[in-house]
Amino acid sequence: METNKVTRMTEREFYKAFLIMTVTVALQNLIVYGVNLADSVMMGAYNETALSGVGICNNLQYFLHMAVTGVASGMTVLASRYWGERDIKSIHRAGAVANITGFAFSVILFILCIFIPNQLIALYTDKTAVAAQAVEYLAIIKYTYILYGMTQILLAILRSAETVKIGFYVSLSSFGINIFLNYILIYGKFGLPEMGIRGAALATLISRIIEFSVVFIYTLAADKKLKMKFIDLVRADREMFMQYIRVGVPLLASSVSWGFAMNIQGAIIGRLEESAIAANSIVTTLFQVATIFTYASSGAACVLIAKTIGEGDTMETVKKRSNGLQLLFVAIGIASSIILIACKSLIIGFYDATPTTVHYTNIFTWILAITIIGTSYEAPTLCGIVSGGGDTSFVLRNDIIFMWLIVLPASALSAFVFRFPVPVTFACLKADQVLKCVVAFFKAKSMNWVKSIEKES
Repeated sequence: METNKVTRMTEREFYKAFLIMTVTVALQNLIVYGVNLADSVMMGAYNETALSGVGICNNLQYFLHMAVTGVASGMTVLASRYWGERDIKSIHRAGAVANITGFAFSVILFILCIFIPNQLIALYTDKTAVAAQAVEYLAIIKYTYILYGMTQILLAILRSAETVKIGFYVSLSSFGINIFLNYILIYGKFGLPEMGIRGAALATLISRIIEFSVVFIYTLAADKKLKMKFIDLVRADREMFMQYIRVGVPLLASSVSWGFAMNIQGAIIGRLEESAIAANSIVTTLFQVATIFTYASSGAACVLIAKTIGEGDTMETVKKRSNGLQLLFVAIGIASSIILIACKSLIIGFYDATPTTVHYTNIFTWILAITIIGTSYEAPTLCGIVSGGGDTSFVLRNDIIFMWLIVLPASALSAFVFRFPVPVTFACLKADQVLKCVVAFFKAKSMNWVKSIEKES
C-alpha cells in the first residue's frame, strides 16, 4: 500500500481549502451552465419550438448527469478519505471502480437513444412539433453521452485529491468553442449551411470531444499528485468493488432515483401547455447558473469532511467544521436567491418568447428564488457533510421518502386530477427543497453520520 505521512489541516487551512475548491468548481460550473444558457438563448432566439425540443432532450442529459454524479459521489467519499490518509494506491482502485461503473451507465443510455429514440422522447411530451425537434437534436447529442460520463468521472477523481483548476480551464476553453460553433452552425455563418437545432447539437459534440481529450491527457501525463497510468483507470478489484457497494451504491441509487424523478417531473411539465415547457427550459438553465456555488460547496464539503476524518481528527473538530459549513451554506443560499432575482429580467429579455411564456417564466423564477435557499442548505448538508462522513444510505432513504412519496404524487394530482394552475404544479415539484431542510438540520446535529470505512491492507 502506497502511503505518505499524514499532516492534519488547521482550521485556517480547512476553510481556505473549502473556499478555493468551492470558488474554482463554481466558476467551472458557471462556464458549463453558461454554455447551456447560450444554447438555450440561441435556440430561443431561433425558434421557440426548437427551444422546447432541446429542453425535452435535456431530461435525458440530466438523468445521465445524475447517474454519473452518483457514481462520482460514492467514489469521492472513499477517495477523499484515502487522500486524508495519503493512500494513493487505494485512490487509483476507487477511481477504476467509478470509471467502469460510469462508462456502463453512459453506454446504456447511448444504446437506448440509438434503438428507441422516438419512444424515449414520447415519454416527455405529447406535442408533435416539439417531439420532432427533440428527435432531431437527440440524433447528434447522443454521441456526447459517453464522452461526458468519462470526463466527469476523471474530474471527480482529480477533485478527490483537491485538484480542481484543470476542470475550470477545460470548461473555459469549451465555453468559447461552443459559443463560436453555435453561432456559425445554428445560423449558417461563414458560408456554412444553416443547421438550426442540429447545429446546436453538433457544436456541443465537438466541445465534448475537446473536453475529454484534454482531461484524459492531463490525468495521465500532467497530474503530479496521483500519477495515474492508463491501467489504473480500469484496474479494479473485488475488495474495492465491495467497499464501493457498501459506501457508494447508496449515493448512486439516490442520484439515479433523483434522475428518474426529475425525468418524471419533466414528463409532467411536458404535458402541460407548450408555453410552460418553454418557460421551464428557460428557468432550469437560469436556476443552474444561480446554484453554481450551492453544488460546488456540496462537493467541497464532501471532500474536506471525508479528508478530516481520514486524517484522524477528533469528533469535536468534525462537529465544529460541520457547524461552520452549515452557516456558510445558508449565506450561499441567500446570495443565490438574490442573484436569481437580479438576473431574471435580463435573461428573459434575451428570448423571443410569447407573452404567456414570459409570464410563466417570471412566476417560476420567484418560486425558485424561495426554494433555492432551502436547496443551498439541505443539499450540501446531506450530500456534502453527511455523505462525506460515510452515512450515504441516509441520503438515499431521505430522497425516496420526499420525492417518491410526497413530491411526485402531489404534483401529479395537481396537474392531472385537480388541474390546478401551472404555477401551483411547478411549486409542488419544488416543495421538497424546503421541507428537507428540517431533516438536514437535525441529522447534521446528531453527528451519527460519522462512519468508519473498512479497508483491505
